[in-house]
Amino acid sequence: MPQPTPARQTALELIDFIDASPSPWHAVASTEQRLLAHGFARLEEGERWQLAAGGRYYVTRGGASLIAFVLGSRPLADAGYRLVGAHTDSPGLRLKPRPALAADGLLRLGVEVYGGPILASFTDRDLSLAGRVVLRTAAGPQTKLLRCEQPLLRLPNLAIHMNREVNEQGLKLNKQTELPLVLGQLGEKEDGEVRLRALLAGAAQCEAADILSWEMAAYDVQPGCLWGADQEFIASRQLDNLASCHAAIGALMATEAPAATCVAALFDHEEVGSESAAGASGSFVGDVLARIGLQQGLDGEDSRRAMARSFFISADMAHAYHPNFPAAYEPEHKVLVNGGPVIKTNASQRYATQAETAARFMDCCERAGVPCQQYSHRSDLGCGSTIGPIVAARLGIACVDVGSPMWAMHSARESAGALDQGYMIAALTTAFGT
Repeated sequence: MPQPTPARQTALELIDFIDASPSPWHAVASTEQRLLAHGFARLEEGERWQLAAGGRYYVTRGGASLIAFVLGSRPLADAGYRLVGAHTDSPGLRLKPRPALAADGLLRLGVEVYGGPILASFTDRDLSLAGRVVLRTAAGPQTKLLRCEQPLLRLPNLAIHMNREVNEQGLKLNKQTELPLVLGQLGEKEDGEVRLRALLAGAAQCEAADILSWEMAAYDVQPGCLWGADQEFIASRQLDNLASCHAAIGALMATEAPAATCVAALFDHEEVGSESAAGASGSFVGDVLARIGLQQGLDGEDSRRAMARSFFISADMAHAYHPNFPAAYEPEHKVLVNGGPVIKTNASQRYATQAETAARFMDCCERAGVPCQQYSHRSDLGCGSTIGPIVAARLGIACVDVGSPMWAMHSARESAGALDQGYMIAALTTAFGT
């Protein structure tokens, strides 16, 4: 059936956000634009903070992590925090520091695998480069976002005539020798690194000699879209986990004059374990909450009271049931696209959900008027994890792991339901208001 106009609009806004965010650094820049347009003020970690009652603020770390918050009207020790966490990074291919590989008349770029992508899904797609470069300037090194818009790179498949078992055994790629991406042809005496640096310099509008270093991801240039008989589905890259970032910030922006202090925390490096200064396992969120508490005059006792009265929602995507592969799912936990937010539970604490926190999120969904689903992984399959257990353990805070259902998680092009983004924003907005 045709999708309701508000839900369709929300889905299209998500697609626009992802299209503008081909790297985690771009995702933070896109989020900053949204926050500034809604009256949030930027803070700097290296400066003293002066927070006004009811103020709306954000701060970044490492260029790819961001925490935004709205100060509540009730004392922190009495109301605690309402915290939603997500991550800005997605699995894929990252450029090496010296990637140029020149041989056989071709220039290829060496890449490292970042996280756990479905490597086969990156073959035969129009890829380009996005990330950040650090430039030499008179005032010292300066960081600049870079995005190449046109298709530059490709990972051509080997013809079936040379890989006869590919349909039976699946495509297997050696990460060192078979992943370098084709960039172009080289003249007989042309230098591959010079060619690459000239290309990056053109995109960054700088001199090639001024490029000191870079962090660059290969991304699929195909824009996101709605698809299906009634356009009831979304197709895009990086739904995991930019959809949750978009929902968390959308809910925070929609929260006016909350009783509790509300926080949306977007972290880098979740896909590689979160062990970094800007990751969920680092000090970023603890530092920000501590500084908010200091501004509110909390002592050690009241700081711990605030944490005890807080609630953390870890928002990451969930595995939707795929009817072509029924054996991959727990029989009584088949969550459906367009079926509403999913509560994720794992007895080994790969997800941080507890019975009480699950019930609390169910209540949020009920108040928001959206459906709610529950997911548990098959017991004979390894279960992924999230930032939920990490942040919950670091802060000592009650946590629930949730997410919107999707197909093809970690593919170069993923799919989800057009209704679910609106459902998630509504549930998180309600959670901020409780």
